[in-house]
Amino acid sequence: MNTMKLSLVAFAGLIALGSAPDASAEGRRTNTLAKDVAVRHRRLLVKNRFELAPLFESTINADFRHVVGGGLKMEYHLSDMLSFGVVGVASTALNTGLVDKISNTLLMADTGPTNPEPTQDQFLQRLNTMPIHGAAYVSLTPWYGKLSAFSQAYVAFDFYFQAGVSFAQLNSDCTVCTDTSEGDPENPTHTPQPKDDAPLNSGGRAGLYLGGGIHVFLNDFIALDLTFRDYAFSDNPSGADYNADGFVGNSPTLGDDNRFIHHIFFGAGLSIMFPTAVKRTP
Repeated sequence: MNTMKLSLVAFAGLIALGSAPDASAEGRRTNTLAKDVAVRHRRLLVKNRFELAPLFESTINADFRHVVGGGLKMEYHLSDMLSFGVVGVASTALNTGLVDKISNTLLMADTGPTNPEPTQDQFLQRLNTMPIHGAAYVSLTPWYGKLSAFSQAYVAFDFYFQAGVSFAQLNSDCTVCTDTSEGDPENPTHTPQPKDDAPLNSGGRAGLYLGGGIHVFLNDFIALDLTFRDYAFSDNPSGADYNADGFVGNSPTLGDDNRFIHHIFFGAGLSIMFPTAVKRTP
């Protein structure tokens, strides 16, 4: 009886050993998912598509005049991550609350050279506007995905960052600035009152451009485009004697009242992708 029991135990052990997996063979097995794509049938919402976006934007950090305008963005997406484009905006200007506060403290008429304060007209006419501005840039889109609302509605999105060169046309028309020497203290006819000097804050400007924003896709070819843009270039928005040297100038040797300013805008646009038919990955 004992011999039979021992035989059964030995037989069961042999069966167990025979059915045990070969560890070395298991290690040699490969998982097909390791070489598979992360997402199948993914919509290529930007790759190899041209983006055309009518837009509106406004300054959010202006001291004297808000720049508000509309324009167009054109961008070509070489891949999911890399694209290049241009943006151009035509704008108007609105006085900020600071301008109204300052203007209300100034006199209507000039009381003479002994009074260093400008008149209301001298102050207001020296402030410049920005009729046209824009940028050319390269854009990087490092993140994209989907947003869910109550696990029912889904929209695709992507975040992008831009860098390039900015351009702007500035304008000021000071008809009450009577000092024809344009603030040159070495000119014998110079009036030592910067309130009479020409503001010297008109003309073309070029500088740096930085931007960042998000696309929220409403369908396969239309997206809401929200962007913060920084057009940075030399400017003197007040047209006044910023460095307090007694005259308004833009000379590196005699004195320059311009400074490198970050003109920060917030913009909203509606992007249309071409071709409108979206492609999918395998």
